[in-house]
Amino acid sequence: MHEIKFDGYRMQLRVHHGRAVMLTRKGLDWTHRYPEIAAEARALPDCVIDGEVVALDAGGISNFQSLQSALSEGRTGELVYFAFDLLYFAGRDLRGEPLTARKEQLEAMLQRHARKLMRIQYVQHFVSSGKEMLEAACKMGLEGVISKRGDAPYRSGRSEDWTKAKCRGGQEIVIGGWWGDSQNLRSLLAGAYRDGEFVYMGRVGTGFNAKSSADLLKKLKPLERPRPPFANAKDIPRARGIHWVEPKVVAEVEFGTITSAGILRQASYKGVREDKPAKSVVIEPQPAAEVEDEPVAAQKIQAVPTNTVVSKPVVLANRGTTVGGLAISSPDKVLWPETKATPALTKADLARYYEAAAPRILPHIAGRPLSMVRAPDGIEGEHFFQRHVLAGAEKYVTPVHVSERKETYVSIDTVEGLIAMAQAAVLELHPWGSKPGEPDVPARLIFDLDPAPDVNFDTVMAAAKSMRALLEECGFTTFVKTTGGKGIHVVVAIKGAAKRKLDWKEAKEFARDVCLHMERNDPGKYTTNMSKKVRGGKIFLDFLRNDRMATAVAPWSPRARPGAPISVPLAWSKLRADLDPAKFNLADAKSILRAADPWKELDKTAVALESARKELDTL
Repeated sequence: MHEIKFDGYRMQLRVHHGRAVMLTRKGLDWTHRYPEIAAEARALPDCVIDGEVVALDAGGISNFQSLQSALSEGRTGELVYFAFDLLYFAGRDLRGEPLTARKEQLEAMLQRHARKLMRIQYVQHFVSSGKEMLEAACKMGLEGVISKRGDAPYRSGRSEDWTKAKCRGGQEIVIGGWWGDSQNLRSLLAGAYRDGEFVYMGRVGTGFNAKSSADLLKKLKPLERPRPPFANAKDIPRARGIHWVEPKVVAEVEFGTITSAGILRQASYKGVREDKPAKSVVIEPQPAAEVEDEPVAAQKIQAVPTNTVVSKPVVLANRGTTVGGLAISSPDKVLWPETKATPALTKADLARYYEAAAPRILPHIAGRPLSMVRAPDGIEGEHFFQRHVLAGAEKYVTPVHVSERKETYVSIDTVEGLIAMAQAAVLELHPWGSKPGEPDVPARLIFDLDPAPDVNFDTVMAAAKSMRALLEECGFTTFVKTTGGKGIHVVVAIKGAAKRKLDWKEAKEFARDVCLHMERNDPGKYTTNMSKKVRGGKIFLDFLRNDRMATAVAPWSPRARPGAPISVPLAWSKLRADLDPAKFNLADAKSILRAADPWKELDKTAVALESARKELDTL
């Protein structure tokens, strides 16, 4: 059985008669360092739990440096204790029972008290193959995987009952010296124990900042000694400014490779580990060294800055779910609650939909700047509107540079990119109507027919058909889709003249004139005024989606609305009296995608806007 490897402090949580104590691997009482977790734990019955305290970034990825910062700055309320084993419960010592039985009892106990637990979370296990699990974890930028024998009893320390595989080389080291002076730290001299001897493992020269360097020097200066502590001191390159220290300070590093001689390459400092005795640090095997050729960023998908406090931390290790080779954390997280017409729909449902619908979605978003609506806590939580590169998700998106803008926009060009957006709880996709790869060149006109609340859908469909007739007189082939609400989008493909590219001003002016033409012909039914005061009983003809940087919901995109509706392209013959746009939803996605794609040829129908303008002017 496989669990996500966390990047935090391993802690034992003991609860006895309403009192909670948190102990390190050295047996030190660190309860005072995690007051919020300990306070929650008092609600539990008498038990002993094995788990790990972590700090999560905005994408739900554990980050050791963030944990250290939170502890040093007193921000312990945002820490999470992930519980993965139960050693004692209800007066019984469970260590002799198999891991599967212990975890089953742990899950049941935490589930019974779930309403009182925000910072204590159960770690589900994955049941896919270890290789698939590790590859998926690495793609998501996670730390790695812990693989355990499900039938094994609990044994303290190292044993053959478990192994860990990391996505990027990781090693706990003991500091045997530093290079620099009393005020400046240039690099650390790292070592670990092998067959009882303390051996040199190379230098660690990056990962420090002014604060972490000063903190390290405070710990190392009192430990200075005149001679090297390493058994293989003859293998250490000498230089002026090396200070030897007693090997007592444990740190965690990550690295690119490790040589056959056991020397770390491209090593970077992550932080001091106060929870491990130095002599327990040994050279670890690195079974995942070749899984990723590129370093994995420590911080993954980042939310838009907000003052909103997330009510419940993201849970990484839920039941093992991979979609398209990517691990989906919290796959059972409900994004769309149950309605009278639809079941509750989860993050895993969204990921599977994006994977299945990718051949239809990607032609409409690839190469185009994209805005996204995220709802990490589902549609009933906060919504975030994003359009710039998601920190740490660069491998899944394509940067798009827009002239005169400092920020880098993104497009999604692959199925993996879509699935990664599901992992980030991106519920809506809103692309520009530009030419792929050329954001300054419009390629589509989008006419948004937005009805007032008192206008029925039959009237909207009739308006769409009137818009179709007008655009066809201008020479266009027209396409139609639902919006996921009460509106309809009518879309046409456009292009410039033979030797001249279109610009956004020209596209917007043409779209405006089409809408004004309809308004003049039937002012009682249509308006181009967005003011809600004048829209009663009318359909707002929105041409503003045809401006530079304006967006419209993508074909086949879900919506962050009750019932998980989808914006679905339709054949014009489907616009009839029995059409109910609410029936196009995520719960019925399989049947929706079985139908032929009526927008497959859209881009091949582009009409020169100059010729369309001449036709419109004659009407």
